[in-house]
Amino acid sequence: MLNLFKKKYTVKLFVCKDEEEIAEKSSKIFIDQISSKPNSILGLATGSSPVPLYKKLIKANKEKKISFEQIKTFNLDEYIGLSSDYIDQSYKSFMNENLFKSVNISLANTHFPYKKNCEKYDKEIKNAGGIDLQVLGLGVNGHIAFNEPGTKLSAKTHVVKITKSTKEANARFFDGDVSKVPSEAVTMGIKTILSAKKIVLIATGPKKAEAIAKLFANKYDPKWPCTSLLFHKDVSVFVDYQAASKIVNS
Repeated sequence: MLNLFKKKYTVKLFVCKDEEEIAEKSSKIFIDQISSKPNSILGLATGSSPVPLYKKLIKANKEKKISFEQIKTFNLDEYIGLSSDYIDQSYKSFMNENLFKSVNISLANTHFPYKKNCEKYDKEIKNAGGIDLQVLGLGVNGHIAFNEPGTKLSAKTHVVKITKSTKEANARFFDGDVSKVPSEAVTMGIKTILSAKKIVLIATGPKKAEAIAKLFANKYDPKWPCTSLLFHKDVSVFVDYQAASKIVNS
């Protein structure tokens, strides 16, 4: 299995002026994918980074350029132990609000990992035909999904403890109270993510600059999970000027 991680590839970089340009360019990859394969399997992410992209896909759907009728989706992750006061912060609620309710997708075709099904999630993805196109956000510490620093390349969908830095970053969704952020989540593993046929990563702002610089240093470092993307042959990274500011010789 480790043979999968012996060859490194060149990650494609697209530096854009702002979120609007990122959304415009990255959405074309998704629109082309859905147009060429109407029953595509999409891997989806939550957080602020993919929201402008989702707005472009909603627009394309309303303009009849693409249809989600046959699309199946698998989300990267979900909180464990979310309190009833913040149930609207579940990633399922996020996806319903920011994409699903506005396109012609069957909710029966949308999938999320849960603690009780995490061991079966990879098999569900495989049985569906595998993810054709996966979108990723990026953590300040380089995490992808909830794969925190030190996560093994061989990790499949699993339960994780959320790090302090990630809890602090997500506190804005919990009235700024870090103690209200769940301490656990279930996430696709790095191996699960790398099994997608194509990957699009979106990152904006100066806080993401160090992680992006680590990725484009072209050296795998387990302390920076995003560098695992070097082992995938089709990764497109979309960043703004601030996120690209620390790339050496860019």
